[in-house]
Amino acid sequence: MHNEILGYTEEKLKNLCEDIITQSKKQGVESAEVDISISSGKNLTVRNEDIETFEINNDKNISLTLYLNGRKSVVSSSDFSKKTIQHLIDNSLNMLKVTEKDPYFGIVEQDLHPKQTRPVDIFYPQELSFDEMLEVAKQAESAAKSYDEQITNSEGASINYSSSIFMYANSNKFFGGFPGSRYSLYCSVIGSKGQTMQRSYDYSNVRDFQDLKNPIQLGEEAAKNTIDRLNVKKIKTGNYPIIFHNTISDSLINPILSAISGRNLYRQNSFLLDTVGTKIASDGLTIREQPLLPKGHASTYFDDEGVEVFDNTLIDRGELKHYLLSSYSAKKLNLSTTGNAGGTHNLIFEHHNISLAQMIKDIKKGFLITELLGHGVNMVNGDFSRGAAGLYIENGEIQHAVEEITIAGNLKDMAMDITSIADDINSNSSKYIGSVLIEKMAVGAS
Repeated sequence: MHNEILGYTEEKLKNLCEDIITQSKKQGVESAEVDISISSGKNLTVRNEDIETFEINNDKNISLTLYLNGRKSVVSSSDFSKKTIQHLIDNSLNMLKVTEKDPYFGIVEQDLHPKQTRPVDIFYPQELSFDEMLEVAKQAESAAKSYDEQITNSEGASINYSSSIFMYANSNKFFGGFPGSRYSLYCSVIGSKGQTMQRSYDYSNVRDFQDLKNPIQLGEEAAKNTIDRLNVKKIKTGNYPIIFHNTISDSLINPILSAISGRNLYRQNSFLLDTVGTKIASDGLTIREQPLLPKGHASTYFDDEGVEVFDNTLIDRGELKHYLLSSYSAKKLNLSTTGNAGGTHNLIFEHHNISLAQMIKDIKKGFLITELLGHGVNMVNGDFSRGAAGLYIENGEIQHAVEEITIAGNLKDMAMDITSIADDINSNSSKYIGSVLIEKMAVGAS
């Protein structure tokens, strides 16, 4: 516990949490939760070789949740002074007098907490100088602009890094926290062909700077993605196989995850009610949760309520093994928490040892979708309709770009029609998924 950010160590944050909980209990609350986050980082953006922005970001936040007689209040602040913290406690106590009662409010049972600290491998601190950040950003932008004469302008290249410490505590005398680091690189350029102008990008997001995508490779990929969009042609309305590119395939999965999440289930706002133990997708969909994945974007050993989390299988060859529940939603549903307060913790999607190139090669007529627009998902019945752009495939080869099309289907059918998941795993987010092939969807031309 020797890592220090903005003058705070894990031990110092633990002591601060303990003081707040002790004071809250003295003032009569039944139970309390505190979570504190500290972060410090830098962001630099270049555009056309000029420095556009350079920012230093130092952030602190404390959130206090108090419970009394079936009531709950939540307050937060970025000021850690004793005076402000006392105001927080007082304000929260006053709020408890007027908030509505709910028999399901409260902290979790003590035996759900971890019995010991488990290492979370997400902290790789590496101080980057201004000159180092500038060099990386310039390399990415330069590689993109020089890739092809059709690249006519830059929207900039940005590099960001930050270090943070998180601490959670409650009146069960549970304390848990750990440091983390994050590095990201982004580049976006504009391409022109005749009267057509398009933009696209590439990015990398990692815990360890040594894993950041090579800036030259990233810039070239941003340029290639842009050029691929320039040759736009019209297509015919019809039913086609659809590949969701790995950069957007989570847009297919997120509504399914929402449909099996406690909040939507107890509100009856889900197309997957009463489906645990049943087949909700094809054999091609297996999802495992790996909370302690080294360098994982959502790695932890406890959820937002301090419930210990473990490796588990969420969907096994299409069969839903369990819902995603917090203690509150579990009580509402008369079930047990699954340790998913705050969401999931590194979802690993089993791929099928097929490359994206091979996936494309196997398609007679279809589309590789690279961008989705709008939010056309009906959570009650599963209807899915989104604006889209991407690439048209014929006889196993990409022919031209498409835009202003609509793809539609029902998520229950789409999940059953998952043919395969490619091995091009996108590791930029906590959903580690490759490109996904759907056997058939309706495609509407503009």
